[in-house]
Amino acid sequence: MPKHAAIEYYLELLKKTILYEIWLEHEQGATPESRRLGQDWPAIAHSMIGRVRMDNIQQCMESVVEDNIEGDFIETGVWRGGACIFMRGFLRAHGITDRRVWVADSFEGLPEPDVVNYPNDKGYMFHTIDYLKVSLEQVMENFRKYDLLDEQVRFLKGWFKDTLPTSPIESIAVARLDGDMYSSTMDSLSSLYPKVSVGGYVIIDDFAAVPTCAAAVCDYRKEFGIDDPLVIIDNAGVYWRKTK
Repeated sequence: MPKHAAIEYYLELLKKTILYEIWLEHEQGATPESRRLGQDWPAIAHSMIGRVRMDNIQQCMESVVEDNIEGDFIETGVWRGGACIFMRGFLRAHGITDRRVWVADSFEGLPEPDVVNYPNDKGYMFHTIDYLKVSLEQVMENFRKYDLLDEQVRFLKGWFKDTLPTSPIESIAVARLDGDMYSSTMDSLSSLYPKVSVGGYVIIDDFAAVPTCAAAVCDYRKEFGIDDPLVIIDNAGVYWRKTK
């Protein structure tokens, strides 16, 4: 098998495994379409973003590698770690050793709304959902299951407002933000966007699914004059490529 074909075969199998597509009949309530669009909350799969958004990550990573765009990969809000596991698998498959995958999460679920500073988050109860709380130890174990836990994976544990401003990340090629809330999204953009290389990508998981997330993105883009087109990924996610 040619090398390129072998890489594609591995990455396809990795996606099928992370998304539990191979054994979908064992995921209660899931259908091929719901898993494709990330519309169900999996009982077993290591990611809930669905096939279309997972493919988008691959397309963005392939683009920055092909165009020699400097920087690491990061996801803020990782749940069971599936998207970051795929990022690390991508680097392994391509033999890339000079980029890191940053795994940023509280590993304790989402924060309670700070309605004084972020009134858009009023009424959101994500912090009460135990299903969204996955420990650092469990995420690390999930990486181990794929033989992908090594020195190119770095974890940032804590609320984004505390960890991201002082993180040792130098430059970013792909930033995937999955914080749901206005506060989490704004904290991520404020700390990370200045580090995104020109030609790099910013992916917003819940732009069309959670209004307060979209509000944060629109407010940030307006404040800093970002007019790069928002590209629709699926029913929930969008991305843009930084041009200046």
